[in-house]
Amino acid sequence: MAVIRSNSGLDVILDAGRTIFHQKRDQIRKALAKRKVYRAAFFELAALTDRDLRDLGIPRSNIKRLAIEAAYDC
Repeated sequence: MAVIRSNSGLDVILDAGRTIFHQKRDQIRKALAKRKVYRAAFFELAALTDRDLRDLGIPRSNIKRLAIEAAYDC
């Protein structure tokens, strides 16, 4: 038995919609993964004492910037 699939206009529109949906879903997943890295880096650095940060040469005011660089490759 042969299966015939037509490429009617509706099929093309539905396929395009699915493609857009999957692209957006993948973008959201990547953004959430980057956010997870940012939060982990931020909270790990914020938990350090001033002395530990000073030993590392990191001012407390740079914690946010360093976490952004770690997550988003800025």
